[in-house]
Amino acid sequence: MNTQLTKATNLIVACLMALVPAVAGANTLERIQNSQSVVLGYLPDFAPFSTQQGDKASGYAIDLCLNIVNTIKSELNLPSLQVRFQPVQLGEEVGAVSTGKIDILCTPTPTTLERRKTVSYSIPVYTAGLSAAVSKNAPNSLLRVLNAEVAKTGPIWRTDINRALANMTYATIAGGATEQWINQQMRSSGVVATLITVEDTAAGLKCVAEGKADVFFAERTMLKHDLADKYSTGNIVLLDRVFEYSTTSMTVDRDDENFRLLVDTALSELYRSGEIEHAYNKHLGGVSETSRMLFKLYALP
Repeated sequence: MNTQLTKATNLIVACLMALVPAVAGANTLERIQNSQSVVLGYLPDFAPFSTQQGDKASGYAIDLCLNIVNTIKSELNLPSLQVRFQPVQLGEEVGAVSTGKIDILCTPTPTTLERRKTVSYSIPVYTAGLSAAVSKNAPNSLLRVLNAEVAKTGPIWRTDINRALANMTYATIAGGATEQWINQQMRSSGVVATLITVEDTAAGLKCVAEGKADVFFAERTMLKHDLADKYSTGNIVLLDRVFEYSTTSMTVDRDDENFRLLVDTALSELYRSGEIEHAYNKHLGGVSETSRMLFKLYALP
């Protein structure tokens, strides 16, 4: 009797062990179907794209992700599909996607060749612009250079530009593409300055407000949002210049083209139908004609 029990136990263990590779190697749609739930990852301090609200999230990217969830429900015939929101920290988002901790990173991030070694990306969901915030009392020489203004009389020499930018303290969010861009600009121009990194936009603006940084570089829409929310008195101003543009996308598993296709299908339909304008109007202050033109470019036929 004990021998039979031992054989039965070994058989059960063998069956369970055989299931482990299947579960671990399950693609995103299989994982969603098996768990009857989808895990939406997001960066919690990226208003107006994604912010944390208790055990849920809100923002432009979250609205788009919820539309994707509706497509998943339809495609997999899962009308009761549960949605779980999982906040992740900046710098950990790629690992969260590649390990299956989250099914998709809703917060849009720039696509880079280095990141594509590990994860894949949706079609673009937003065109980011790099801008700068400074104190309203910033030196005119610094403002002129940052705004790329030409002197009214006489030539502008490179030494004049470098002198205006030198010995300043610049701030940006740690680990992002902007940090690399600033370092590259300082190296190429030979400017001797200090670069400090912060956790989020609010921390960067606080550095400027307290005089710990002369300039804070960050995504323009995020700067406008936090300035209107926390610095409406005008002590900090947002420069008009956009230094760089970059398309940003949602992050998905690198080896799961079926899920990526579903995501791109849902997003393309939002673009073609014009429904994406509702999210723009709600979270991003409205749609420009340039944005409408980009919608047509981003949507896949």
